[in-house]
Amino acid sequence: MLRIGVTGSGFMGRTHAEAARRLPSTQLVAVAGGSRAAGLADDYGVDWEIDPATLLARSDIDAVVISTPHYCHLEEALLAAEHNKHALVEKPLTTSLADCDQLIESFEAGQLILAVGYHQRFRESNRVVGELIQSGAIGTVRAIQMSALFDIEALRQDEGFGGGWEWWKDPRSVAHLMNSAPHNVDLCRWWLQSELHHVAAASGTFREENPNENSTMALLVFDSGTTVTYWSSSVCPSPGFAGEDFRFRIMGDDGLIDANPFGKVQLARKGEWELVYEQPAVAFDDSQAAFTSDGRMQAYCDQMQAWVDRIEGRESDVGNARDGRAGVAAVIGMLEASASQQVVQLEKPVAEGKTVDG
Repeated sequence: MLRIGVTGSGFMGRTHAEAARRLPSTQLVAVAGGSRAAGLADDYGVDWEIDPATLLARSDIDAVVISTPHYCHLEEALLAAEHNKHALVEKPLTTSLADCDQLIESFEAGQLILAVGYHQRFRESNRVVGELIQSGAIGTVRAIQMSALFDIEALRQDEGFGGGWEWWKDPRSVAHLMNSAPHNVDLCRWWLQSELHHVAAASGTFREENPNENSTMALLVFDSGTTVTYWSSSVCPSPGFAGEDFRFRIMGDDGLIDANPFGKVQLARKGEWELVYEQPAVAFDDSQAAFTSDGRMQAYCDQMQAWVDRIEGRESDVGNARDGRAGVAAVIGMLEASASQQVVQLEKPVAEGKTVDG
């Protein structure tokens, strides 16, 4: 049984604590970090440590889930590697490519597993989309239209989600895109089995005092030739656009896929739409039901089990460190493209097992 520690006590910290509690292959040992850590530890009947460093120094923890604010990921993950612990880091892996490379080098040197929290790979709706694309159900994929729109004020006003949201406006967080884009980019890479080649984007900050970007429109082009548009905003006025909080419209030579990972996956061929899958209710916007809803927790439990499988030497779809780096590279590329008003070409990712310098 893998003995787990969790850093971060907000919405995602509690989510991972719940996933570890549910699995027979893991044992939640301790939590640390954030104003709610002591309460979270008490709720789950585990130890509370005063800070992540103290938790990571414990000899009775084999692996750690890092779910603290983005700018904390580097320091905590490096400490995990120093103490010979595997890590699952919530996306984004870090906030810069140099930091990603430092983590990759540290974990590979220690022969440790560094995974990234791309739980959307484990949502059944997204698996169905991947199977349709890979089976050729719509032919060669030519274009994808993505949206990720919501109003963060609704979350800030609901204390049930756990912890404050001030880190969102901290300059060390870099941009809302660091939170928004990695899932979308990873799903496209995973579905298409292709890497991002170049990007163009326009970013801005609207409707709030915030030193960071909160809205972006981008054009992403993959090595496969697939063109992807991406509209991201955390300040889309309520009630927003129905179904556009996380939406993918996919066009192939022979058909279409309309996918809402929290709702319906529909397939169009020969002029007709058909429902191919409907995701069980996901309580991602209900703080009271989020941790008891099987529809939401399924993906996090499956992700944690996939991480355990990788640690124990079995193959799995858990996002690896280079998948995490690819998400950060995409965000940095979009921000650079917006600032320079130029198309930015992304470097080729380094193959797993090789150093950044080759």
